[in-house]
Amino acid sequence: MKNTKKIVAGVLSLAMLSGIAAGCTKYESGSEKVYSYDEAIKELKAFNDQIQTDEVRPQLDIYKNEAASATLADIKTFPLTVEGNGSINIEIAAATEFSSDSPDDWMNIVAENFNRSGVTVGGKSVSVTVRRITSGEVLTYMTEGDYKPDVYAPSSEAWGLMLAAKGVGTVELADRIAGNTAGVLMEKKTYDSFTEKYGEVTLENVLNASLAGDLTFAYTNPYTSSTGLNILTSMLYAFDRDDPLSQTAQQKLIDYQKQSPPVAYTTGVLRDQATKGIIKAMVMEEQAYHNTPELKNYVYTPAGIRHDHPLYTFDYVSSEKQEAAKLFTEFCLSSESQSLADKKGFNLHNEYKSQPNGMDGAGYLAAQKIWKQSKDGGQPIIAVFVADVSGSMAGSPINSLKESLLATSSYISSDNYIGLVSFADNVHINLPIDVFDDEHRAYFSGAVKALDIEGSTATYNAVLVALKMMVDKKEEIPNAKMMLFVLSDGEQNRGYSLDRVAPIVGGLKIPVYTIGYNLTSDSQATNELKRLSGINEASLINATSDDLINHMRNLFNVEL
Repeated sequence: MKNTKKIVAGVLSLAMLSGIAAGCTKYESGSEKVYSYDEAIKELKAFNDQIQTDEVRPQLDIYKNEAASATLADIKTFPLTVEGNGSINIEIAAATEFSSDSPDDWMNIVAENFNRSGVTVGGKSVSVTVRRITSGEVLTYMTEGDYKPDVYAPSSEAWGLMLAAKGVGTVELADRIAGNTAGVLMEKKTYDSFTEKYGEVTLENVLNASLAGDLTFAYTNPYTSSTGLNILTSMLYAFDRDDPLSQTAQQKLIDYQKQSPPVAYTTGVLRDQATKGIIKAMVMEEQAYHNTPELKNYVYTPAGIRHDHPLYTFDYVSSEKQEAAKLFTEFCLSSESQSLADKKGFNLHNEYKSQPNGMDGAGYLAAQKIWKQSKDGGQPIIAVFVADVSGSMAGSPINSLKESLLATSSYISSDNYIGLVSFADNVHINLPIDVFDDEHRAYFSGAVKALDIEGSTATYNAVLVALKMMVDKKEEIPNAKMMLFVLSDGEQNRGYSLDRVAPIVGGLKIPVYTIGYNLTSDSQATNELKRLSGINEASLINATSDDLINHMRNLFNVEL
């Protein structure tokens, strides 16, 4: 049932609707024109006076827990990059830095060479299958799902320790098959000024410079990124060497997070920001740095523990397969395979030794939870989801949108403030912004389930309404951070255009994360969603992939 409240204001002058008055200042931020904050607020209110909205009375969903139970996509969404066909075939869950496309394909090449080598166990042919999957996702799928690979090749030993702490019986085959380090990457001029004032590039000095306001240092999601986990635990250790999980360390992490940039969704986001000159200091694995010529003007310094890619099998694996795994391990360590690793950017900085961080497996797991609680610097989040219910979303797209929001909403912290807006021809406020406690979470679930298909696509009208809702709510919670999530399949064909809205988004400095449905790489819709996300350095997720739920789960872990 809709309680319609049509908001109709007097007609504004053409000058106001066409942009800021002549006396106001515009400036360039990247390629976008941006208003000042005060100008953006003024324009936001003026535009909203012209947008027809209504409020939809949300229904309480008493079955919300059942809807949110399936939070993992099928393991098949992580592709097999090599497929073996031996009588004994072992599946390897392999870190993405060596199971992807060239030059990040060392494990794939080694596996293919092994499969051609004619190795046997007890007269049976042996082969390997490689699945490309991040180290953190293996931990999630093995402990929260039913995935049971025969061999695990993570980036660092931290993940093996965490699996063991979760009760999985690991058997170490090798402590290193492809040497690597993680560390701090600094733009050359930044590096020079940093070392002049702080001396050697150590994580402790980086933190001191960041807290002093002399450096902006960015890192990645420690739930999926080995580099992010490495740097997080090293930071906690730097904050309190006697007990890196202490209240003292946690409070210092909160203080640090208050002035650090948001944790990046992926290393790729950091790399893109670095190539544009936006981020001057960030985390990076050495092999990735070595294979990214766009970063040649950056200086790399190893830090934390080494990323030597240990190899594990498990106590549930048959003795026959364990023997095959040992033979594959020997093949990885052969001179031919190691020579190839050298060419792929591994085995650099062999003299570097892991720095202590005071963590065992349980400690790493605890550090992730501390980060989840501290990542916003003790500040709540105000967020609104803007859902496209136009006609082109009928069928699979709207079903996928609902499924992904329902399945991943359990990852949103209960101390954040969440709202829901939908749009077609008009804009509907499906759920006003409120704290995401159990009751509001149930109303959110009911509102998502009730979304229904309508007509055209007034995307940016809905964006303006959502922004106004967040700005108004922030008056009640002045220390809150704001972010917007737009879920849509198409370019706007009704209401305001992106050109009209972009300066407001830029002036408010609210990151807009976009989830796009049925996108093609060169479509106008794709370009618009990329542009909208790029205004304040957020990201676009392509919802055509089967693992949308995983993408959104990880995004919410980072942002909400």
